[in-house]
Amino acid sequence: MRPMRVQTKLIDVRETAMKTKQTLLKGAAIAALMTSASAAQADCGEVTITEMDWASSAVVTSVASFLMTTGYECEVKVVPTTTVPAMTSVAETGQPDILTELWTSYTEVYEDLVEEGKLIELSKVLSDGGVEAWWVPEYLVEEHPELATLEGIRNNPELVGGRFHDCPSGWGCDVTNFNIFKAAGLDDAGIERFQHGSGETLAAAIAAAYANEEPWFGYYWAPTSVLGKYPMVEVDLGEYDEETHTCNGLEDCPTPGVSAYPASNVVTAVTPSFVEREPEVAAMLEKLSFTNQQMGEVLAWQSDNNASYEEAAVFFLSNYEEVWSDWINDAARENLSALLQ
Repeated sequence: MRPMRVQTKLIDVRETAMKTKQTLLKGAAIAALMTSASAAQADCGEVTITEMDWASSAVVTSVASFLMTTGYECEVKVVPTTTVPAMTSVAETGQPDILTELWTSYTEVYEDLVEEGKLIELSKVLSDGGVEAWWVPEYLVEEHPELATLEGIRNNPELVGGRFHDCPSGWGCDVTNFNIFKAAGLDDAGIERFQHGSGETLAAAIAAAYANEEPWFGYYWAPTSVLGKYPMVEVDLGEYDEETHTCNGLEDCPTPGVSAYPASNVVTAVTPSFVEREPEVAAMLEKLSFTNQQMGEVLAWQSDNNASYEEAAVFFLSNYEEVWSDWINDAARENLSALLQ
């Protein structure tokens, strides 16, 4: 398996200062429009949509909300929540209408709700799937190509600083990474497994390494602002093996092994009543999808500019018209044309 490069069109804010300023000015107009939407007579009626408590999902919600409000003249109500409460609410009440960025591999009840006809999967909202992997900085691999493989790292621990940067204790990746680490013989090679106390310090470690082009080797996931800003190369852990990966997720796994993480299925799902009530909007959501590179770039811009999710959505809409213009129908395109020229 060839190592996967996370390639980005990193945005130079200085070179695009004027465009960014115009984007944020548009954002103010859009925010005012969205806030006042509830006072207007909405052609498509009221629509409820989740906003999960992580960045990429909030951007998806903001983009979808804007398109529904401005393009389809819906009255959109955003429901802050997390995965399990949202699906519990759908099971018990049939609300909210739209569940954005569900990572289905971590939610067994999702398949039950689909089979029971309480949810309909509309799109792979992250078309590449959610990615979990072990990484090294691109600049290290350019100088030492062998570091894109476990064998190369095991044979050259000093080139990665003799440390594996891991996720905090208690995270889902904690046990899985520990079992892979053992099975790969990295401890015997003199590499320390260092667990960060939070996701923030793990991200800060990558940023610090990049600032000085220092060694770094560890776990991270995509799409995130971190992998949107810092080009990384995925370390080849071999092919994904379901049996091995399942065992690696157990604290008492009797036979830890080396297996890549599977790509997570990440979807937008809706209730059947919503599809019946708003078929045109459902057709739009069926097409609404981001690559990890696109989402990473948007999240990197948001982080660099200390922007809100609404402003990040405007940044996406202003800079990726060739992507989202294919999602919407002619009437919505006409409604949006004046605002985003």
